[in-house]
Amino acid sequence: MNRPFANPLLQPPSRPMPRHVAIIGAGSIGPDIGYYLKSALPSIALTMIDLQQPALDAALARFRGYAEKAVARGKMKADQAQAVLADVRTSTDYDAIAGADWVLEAATENLALKRRIFADVEARIAPDAIVTSNTSSLPAARIFAELRHPERATVTHFFAPAWRNPAVEVIDWPKADPALVAHLRRLFCETGKLPLVTADAPCFMLDRIFDNWCNESALLLDRATAGEIDSVAADFVHAGPFFVLNLARGNPIIVETNTLQADEEGEHYRPAPIFRSVDHWVTVGPNQRVEVAADAAAAVRDRLLGVLFSQSVDILDRTIGEAADLDLGCKVALGFKRGPLELMRELGEAESSRILQRFVRERPGMPAPKRPLGDYQRFERHVLVDEIDHVKVITLRRPEALNALHDEMTDEILAVIRRHEHDDAVAGFVITGYGTRAFCAGADIGRFPSMLGDPAASAQYARDCSRLLVHLDAMAKPVVAALNGMALGGGFELAMRCHALVAMRDAWMQLPEVTLGIVPGIGAMVVPYRRWPAAASVFHGMLRRADRLKAVRAHELGIVDALADDPQSLVAAAVSRVRALAGRRSPIPDGPVTVPPFADDAGQGPGGATLSRATVVLIENAVREAAAAPTLAAALEAGYRAFGASACTAAAREGIAAFHERRSPDFARTG
Repeated sequence: MNRPFANPLLQPPSRPMPRHVAIIGAGSIGPDIGYYLKSALPSIALTMIDLQQPALDAALARFRGYAEKAVARGKMKADQAQAVLADVRTSTDYDAIAGADWVLEAATENLALKRRIFADVEARIAPDAIVTSNTSSLPAARIFAELRHPERATVTHFFAPAWRNPAVEVIDWPKADPALVAHLRRLFCETGKLPLVTADAPCFMLDRIFDNWCNESALLLDRATAGEIDSVAADFVHAGPFFVLNLARGNPIIVETNTLQADEEGEHYRPAPIFRSVDHWVTVGPNQRVEVAADAAAAVRDRLLGVLFSQSVDILDRTIGEAADLDLGCKVALGFKRGPLELMRELGEAESSRILQRFVRERPGMPAPKRPLGDYQRFERHVLVDEIDHVKVITLRRPEALNALHDEMTDEILAVIRRHEHDDAVAGFVITGYGTRAFCAGADIGRFPSMLGDPAASAQYARDCSRLLVHLDAMAKPVVAALNGMALGGGFELAMRCHALVAMRDAWMQLPEVTLGIVPGIGAMVVPYRRWPAAASVFHGMLRRADRLKAVRAHELGIVDALADDPQSLVAAAVSRVRALAGRRSPIPDGPVTVPPFADDAGQGPGGATLSRATVVLIENAVREAAAAPTLAAALEAGYRAFGASACTAAAREGIAAFHERRSPDFARTG
């Protein structure tokens, strides 16, 4: 598969963003794709085509309903909703697509029908207009076999609900222009999607997982009921297979896709006959379970994991998709709690081998691994690594968590740096975030809630979380943070330990820990006062009131070295800064520093929320103690201890509880 850059936004644009998009098919998913595009690119003209006017009327009503709900929930302003609804046209006449620079087909899964549609489309659009199909299973080579210009066509497979689910498979098939695949990856990434490139195999990557997971569940109905199978599956997914099939009216889809796989790859993929005779499954919803006998539960569990692991190793052995994309796609698109490779790693090689061996015995013909299981674990799960002008660009990729740090991501960043920091061919490093919304939205709470009330354990937790940052402090080669979006909490603490910062003009920074009743313990009460002493009063406000710092203001203060207007120029500026810093990097100063006094202006956070006075006092005392410390190491220790102390407060217990319960904390009660 052709993928010159792991991070799609590093690829230079090969064509402009679309101005006029036409969608063929106003049924279940077409309008949702249209709404996503209009929400992300409100200035485009959108044309919806369907043979039935009532379907088009229903599509417009769905648009209005989505926009009204978004405004009512505060997700969208009224003028933004008007822009989304503007310039949306409908027609039953294919001539209305004339002038479209992207035509996206979302019709029924019928090869002959799709070929007729694309013949009609190609007769009406320019030779360089993009053509894509939303099929979930039919190979691109078959759909586009009769096109005069197949190089501008591919499959873009969205997942329901397409306006909200970020995953989209982009099919890299032999006749597609590599520039087309690169453009679509970039377009989707820039508009908030997660593009996953796959080969042109029937059912691609993620439907191979989902459809066979569901088919295997139906084949298990001789051992357990649908409700029992969904109950066992709840250990691995947020919603069981039969519940999802009810929700999506998916029985015909499984029949279609698994029949295709059976015809192509063997009878072991043939859909369970029961799919043709059942309309609705009697099952349980998410977070609900029924009792399952131990022997039945064990059999169901092994079979479900068996098909999951079997399909996963087959996808990787046949290079249908990449390991990190497979795990991430299963979580983001399909609702798995952990990716299949992550599950295999947790279970260990012995248990995973037992499950796979049992599965292929029970299901002859199903794929078995072609390599030792450990080989399937050799990949970076949460970072992408590219190289530009001898600079390694590390992209934090946890889009489901706005690129928030956790232990495994931290270790992967550190491993990439250690792998290359002594390589004379590598000038330095850039760290950026995936997409356009977030550099890094802080750090996952992780194990911290279990440490509330234990100051020593909490302080040690802060030290442990600082292992990457302390390594950056001591590095000879420069590391530059490229803030492609918000940098919150631990994300901003990571950025400030890089040796320079560049940022998108609309990026912003915030230290929101005080709103949780805790203190930022891995450097924010220490480092900024030593690196940017003239901005001390700004950091006072960020620490004590969770004030936001916009990138333009940070640039004026000298915190950010350069501003950029697009992702590619952002990384180019960061790479340039790395090369400028080579051999001239200044360490964070040792010795005491002077900080201005704190004004009596704390107590209210964002939106006027009441903050914990006890937490604010802890922050003030820690800043003073760290400023007076004789070394950076001693100052950081003051921050770790303050983090430990904050873990013992009533405010921390209330703040963390409120976070988990998705409510506003009541610090007026805790102090």
